[in-house]
Amino acid sequence: MHIFEPYTVKNLRLKNRIVMPPMCLFIASDALASDRHLVHYSSRAVGGTALIIMEASGVMPNGRITDNCLGIWDDSQIEGLQRIVDSCHAEGALMAIQLNHAGRKCEAEGEKLNYTISPSPIASDESYRTSREMTYEDMSEVKQAFCHAAQRADAAGFDAIEIHGAHGYLISSFLSPISNKRTDEYGGSLANRARFLLELLQAVRDVWPQNKALLLRLSASDYLPGGTNLAETVEVVKMAKKYVDLFHISSGGIAEAEFDVYPGYQIPFAETIRKECHVPVIAVGLINNPDMVEEILANGRADLVALGRELLRQPYWVAMTASALDQPYEYVEMYKRAFDRKV
Repeated sequence: MHIFEPYTVKNLRLKNRIVMPPMCLFIASDALASDRHLVHYSSRAVGGTALIIMEASGVMPNGRITDNCLGIWDDSQIEGLQRIVDSCHAEGALMAIQLNHAGRKCEAEGEKLNYTISPSPIASDESYRTSREMTYEDMSEVKQAFCHAAQRADAAGFDAIEIHGAHGYLISSFLSPISNKRTDEYGGSLANRARFLLELLQAVRDVWPQNKALLLRLSASDYLPGGTNLAETVEVVKMAKKYVDLFHISSGGIAEAEFDVYPGYQIPFAETIRKECHVPVIAVGLINNPDMVEEILANGRADLVALGRELLRQPYWVAMTASALDQPYEYVEMYKRAFDRKV
């Protein structure tokens, strides 16, 4: 089965095609990784997930989504992250971390005014603070923060980093005309709206080890009139692919929108980008059973498949699927006897 075939991109030699996408846990204290994080991620490694992408981690204090999110803006945060990486490596999984700046969707330090930043001074909705429009100095500071975060990720032993350019956070808000109303060289045309992302990618690529993979997550569509659409995202990918080794394709998040959500609803986005841009992609979006995963891979719609909620429900999804389908599989030694017999 394609699910259990190995896959290699850059330094990532994955033992199967299953990815755990970044999903915020909102359990961090003082932005530090804890034993609860360790148990959470290590469980998915034991269960057979090939690539685990750690949740969105703020590259600056105001880059956190909430006060209970992980941070990677200070060297003191490296040790806790490294414990998790080492544990997951010991169980056969490779590890990435998603680097993020929440932009106008930052809810941390809620009592502070003038705390959030974005390309234009537009609140995400009435529940968020109105952000301050970023200056050139702000942009430079954020790009440097991503670079320093990448260096800390390398020090912690991560095999890859993922730049979060989706779901209405800072980078995504530069890309979308809904949130970017600038009239300088960072607003207006798609080339201008993509400028901040491309500058950031180039800066990070310069400090991130050349032999290690760099991932980029994008929202393929805002699902709103006048917002980002798939055709624009294809063009962004073509501009970004010289810096990026693997694209993780999602959608939505820039503002409230109505759209149909069903198992596999985002797969066509990944499929289109893979075929039109000739890049490897991760498909994601309520994918919840082996038949669906196998169809995606067998038909060349994506190179890897991310299971989010399904891996929250079932940390041992890969091992259990191999057992149920009688597939050759190297079970973790201490649990092999659980799979020797079906009863």
